[in-house]
Amino acid sequence: MASERKTAPMRVLVTGGSGLVGKAIEHAVQQEGGKLEGEEWIFLSTKDANLVDVGQTRAVFEKHRPTHVIHLAAKVGGLFLHMKENLHFLRDNIKINDNVLQTAHEMGVTKVVSCLSSCIFPDKTTYPIDETMIHNGPPHDSNFGYSHAKRMIDVQNRAYFQQFGHRYTAVIPTNVFGPYDNFNIENGHVLSALINKTHKAKTAGTPVNVCGSGSPRRQFIYSLDLGRLIIWALREYDEIEPLILSVAEEDEVSIKDAVHMIADALDFKGKVHFDTSMSDGQLKKTASNAKLRRYLPDFTFTPLQKGIQMTCDWFIANYDIART
Repeated sequence: MASERKTAPMRVLVTGGSGLVGKAIEHAVQQEGGKLEGEEWIFLSTKDANLVDVGQTRAVFEKHRPTHVIHLAAKVGGLFLHMKENLHFLRDNIKINDNVLQTAHEMGVTKVVSCLSSCIFPDKTTYPIDETMIHNGPPHDSNFGYSHAKRMIDVQNRAYFQQFGHRYTAVIPTNVFGPYDNFNIENGHVLSALINKTHKAKTAGTPVNVCGSGSPRRQFIYSLDLGRLIIWALREYDEIEPLILSVAEEDEVSIKDAVHMIADALDFKGKVHFDTSMSDGQLKKTASNAKLRRYLPDFTFTPLQKGIQMTCDWFIANYDIART
């Protein structure tokens, strides 16, 4: 079954195709020989369709007639915007996800792989987190609207399989970083915001001010590794149950260690100040990649220092177009 799908020509529609993960998938397809003969890949951005609108979603699906979909598009924002507008994040993301999944169903799409987020897991839980624990309790209060909307993708995937036999599934990456990320200091991902902050401090000759003690620990996955894994999941992963895509538990690092890696990559010699009057947030969100390793025991992740160096190099080289 899997080999039949793999050899048949695919027309893959990637929603959210201009973002961090979409650009990584595009790189893997176009630069690394990830595209098979006869395949077509279409990378959508917000300019192509507003997926909150069912009519625009339908129109873009009718235009491209995909056989497969990688669903990355989401309404996202920084921590404080999430805290202020949980209802907006809930409603818009429920609409986006329902429009994409239902339109895929109506148009006979063979497979959909949606991208969830590690923030969907229960706030109070045991570690390491695994795929069976998504619905075991409420997510963190700060972005509960976004988290519940993302959880509903898993619920819908199960329902589409139960009612129609569709193989719609989802992957759950841990903290992603890499080229084309949002480097905005206020609402970017943690590593990318720190890269921009350190670059500005080096230019200005000032210290880097890091929010919190630097003690929270995170598992960081380089975006190009994630892109390769999502392409693999589209071709080979046949379960409806979600799959965590992450480096190993022992590769979890503290924010403090990550900041020093960034300083090394940017040749920043100044002082790093940890502002302990600011909140640390969750101290850890350790996830298990045991299920992924059962499928791909030999997959090699980009070492964190190397991924940070490549991201810093990209940021400096593309500063004029980077999202800052």
